Amino acid sequence: MTESEKAKPITDYSNIPNKIRTTIMVGLSLGMLLACLDQTIIATSLPSILSSLGGTENFAWVITSYLLAETIMIPIAGKMSDIYGRKKIFLIGMIVFLAGSILSGLSTNITMLIVFRAIQGLGGGILLPVATATVADLYAPRDRGKIQGLLGALFAVTSCIGPFLGGLIVDYASWNWVFYVNIPVGIIAIAFTMLKFPKIQSEIKHHIDFLGIAVLSAFLLVLLLIFTWGGTTYAWTSSIIVSMALACLALFALFIFIESKVKEPVLPLRLFKENPIALSCIGILVMGLGMFGIMAYMPSFMQNVIGISATNSGEVMIPMVAGLMLTSISSGVLAKRTGYKPWLIVGPPIAATAMFMLSTLQAGDSLLIASTYTFFTGLGLGCLSSMFMVAAQNVSQRKDLGVVTSSVNLFRSIGSTIGVGILATIINNRIGTELAANLPTEIYSVVPHTTSILDYLKSGLTLLVPYQDAIITAYGNSVCFGFFVGGIIVLLVLFAGIAIKNVPLKSAEEYNRFDADLNVEIQESGKKE
Repeated sequence: MTESEKAKPITDYSNIPNKIRTTIMVGLSLGMLLACLDQTIIATSLPSILSSLGGTENFAWVITSYLLAETIMIPIAGKMSDIYGRKKIFLIGMIVFLAGSILSGLSTNITMLIVFRAIQGLGGGILLPVATATVADLYAPRDRGKIQGLLGALFAVTSCIGPFLGGLIVDYASWNWVFYVNIPVGIIAIAFTMLKFPKIQSEIKHHIDFLGIAVLSAFLLVLLLIFTWGGTTYAWTSSIIVSMALACLALFALFIFIESKVKEPVLPLRLFKENPIALSCIGILVMGLGMFGIMAYMPSFMQNVIGISATNSGEVMIPMVAGLMLTSISSGVLAKRTGYKPWLIVGPPIAATAMFMLSTLQAGDSLLIASTYTFFTGLGLGCLSSMFMVAAQNVSQRKDLGVVTSSVNLFRSIGSTIGVGILATIINNRIGTELAANLPTEIYSVVPHTTSILDYLKSGLTLLVPYQDAIITAYGNSVCFGFFVGGIIVLLVLFAGIAIKNVPLKSAEEYNRFDADLNVEIQESGKKE
């Protein structure tokens, strides 16, 4: 076989009927919907689960085990899909996810549920990167924006409606159905994705980087546990957190060394030499740092400070979803004309300004005002997510599309997990200062100086009744300070948007030539070496 034949394009976009494209994307979207939904649907059903299974002291791990397993699996799944094909890996992911769902619903104690939620997370970590990578297999770069925009909107909607749906299921059925509801949707997704996917045409013998996978998994596990436990379970300066941080640095250094030596790394370092790929990963990580803190604290703020019901506090996130959908879809549709860079420059200032306005909220403000601010926050953030993905995929070889896509998803997942941990620390540190300013010394000395003071307040302690308004004010000011810091973090995404190269989105023909030429160039370079 000649070099030119080995460099044959993986996909001739013009030969893929639109009907097949649409059918496959429906199945992939359903799979992605389940993976995103199960990140948050569990939140409102936890009280019912704990009432049935017990184990209150370990309740946080029902959520954390899923997120940890998902994050660890994302980069592995992307690489495996590049080697073995998207269809096979997606179907494996769906089967693992459904198995985890069934087992979770059958759990008889909290330990079983935590373990089975981790299995679910492994499946979810496969579904997310494979779905977004398949977009690049099915559509030319110029046409990917609108599809990635739709997937970005789907991600936002499912993340926000998860708690509402979980509460609805628990109210009208049982907590088990929070997991069983995945089964029919998953079966439909499998049926839609049984069609023939575009296949990689290559005679290259692949080598799986098992050592790199193991070290990367260990690194991500330790990193995420640091930000899960730090400032809450353990103090940031505790020997456990410090030891984990040192282990994390050692694992990172070892991973970089391994990836620089192996023949086919799980996360090729050469990819990050490409400006759009490196800055897309950085930009989406920083966006996650600022964005997910809002989603975590806004409902609690609305209930405790503004004074609205739990149901209405969830409704304040709907405008944010609407804003995200509006710009995520419109940026994707218009990217064919505008390119991706204008959206990456416009988005951060809009989102940051809205978050600064959120930081001015106080008791007595209306739901309308809060909803307006969250709408514009979503409007700004919706410009970013799908455009970073489009920018990274536009300069990627087809053989690397899975690992590039999973890298962007990985950085977003890390950013969101770390972001919640960082914001919690900022708010807890701030509330100590606020309580000192709002409470008499004798009261301040006997109450917790973290957000857990709300639990004391709700317990009805007579000692705190006269100081209820002061405590609520301290909590509200602390969360608003967190929103302000989140706005600054999101504004930093602007630097990534300005620095990213504005590479024109390629047509199908241009991308085929780009990929073939680059393949030949790499092969000739390998011969010289």
